Amino acid sequence: MALDGVILDIDGTLVLSNDAHAQSWVEAFANHGYEVPFDQIRPLMGMGGDQLIPQLFPDLNEEEEPGKTIASEHKELVLNKYRPELKPTDGARSLVQKLLDDGLHVIIATSASPKELSVMLEVAKVDDLLHEATTSSDAENSKPAPDIVEAALKKAQLAPDRVVMLADTPYDIEAASKAGVGVIAVRSGGFSDEDLAGAIAIYDDPADLLHHYDRSPLGE
Repeated sequence: MALDGVILDIDGTLVLSNDAHAQSWVEAFANHGYEVPFDQIRPLMGMGGDQLIPQLFPDLNEEEEPGKTIASEHKELVLNKYRPELKPTDGARSLVQKLLDDGLHVIIATSASPKELSVMLEVAKVDDLLHEATTSSDAENSKPAPDIVEAALKKAQLAPDRVVMLADTPYDIEAASKAGVGVIAVRSGGFSDEDLAGAIAIYDDPADLLHHYDRSPLGE
């Protein structure tokens, strides 16, 4: 597969953050009288708040109160209370460096806000390497809608059949497939191979992908 570029997800892919996001949602909902167990929220990681909130509580949304404040509190909890727990995935920086060394156009496509993305890039130790991104502010709807992936393709002027996306959730795979982009999935986001069945390849984490790089869709 001759590639021109790679679209990168961040949470769960370059940063071990999905548990922190889930716990932050639990707390943010609880602060407003909405009890939802961690195990119910955890499988929804990878969705943006605009999709996750009405999925759990159909009477709430991110645009109106109390959903608007719940979404805001979730972000603050991740960036403040849980920031010390955030760690890079194994091999995150080395893989990004390899992609850039190979001359690939690398762009981020994330449901995170620009502020969240800035923190996650620092945690992943790639803030000096990655400078191009599409975030929640570039798309009307977050994953699993294809908006953010399509925005990344447009911004980077890349053709869908000349890129792959590196990601960790079934919602990434759904969003990318709607945009005509294949996904290399990593298990570091905590999803099963069954959940990631739509991916063109699955690896444990960026280090595992790097180890098998030449035989992966990136190196073929």
